[in-house]
Parts: sequence; C-alpha cells; structure tokens
Amino acid sequence: MDSNYTSRPQKISSEDTDNQRQASLVLHNDDTNTFDYVMETLVEVCNHSLTQAEQCATITHYKGKCEVRSGPYYEMKELRYQLISRGLKASVDH
Repeated sequence: MDSNYTSRPQKISSEDTDNQRQASLVLHNDDTNTFDYVMETLVEVCNHSLTQAEQCATITHYKGKCEVRSGPYYEMKELRYQLISRGLKASVDH
C-alpha cells in the first residue's frame, strides 16, 4: 500500500490553507504619488506591462481602487508589503 494514502483524514494547518487561498491585491488612490511613479512601481513590483500599469493607475485614480494582481494569498501579502514600502496604498482582499 502506498504510504501517501491513509484511511484517516489529515488535519490541514491554517498555514497550508493560507498558502492555497486565492486573494486579490488592490491598489488604492492617494493624492501623493504621481501617475508615472505608480506606473513605474506596478511594472517593477507586479510585472505589469507599461500599458497595463497605465490602465490600473487610471482606474485607481477615477474609481478609488483597482485590483492589480491576483494569486495565492501569501504572494499577494508580499506584493502588498512591497507596494506599501514604496509609499503606495494597497490591501489584500480574499
């Protein structure tokens, strides 16, 4: 019998579920940073194309926020930290 299979259910830790849970990285509007700076940061941190970064910056400006990336929760938390450390406002929604 394969040792990877068992008749007993195994408990999944909360850390495991955090790593599997999908989340959205949301950029929030501010009156401090320029469009160019926001676009440059999105290109560097989120690997956006220049066009994608411009669209996200525009949506954020006019609507107050924009989902700029989605993926595993732990990755979005790290990207959020990088955006915040560069002076942008961001949150992770799940």
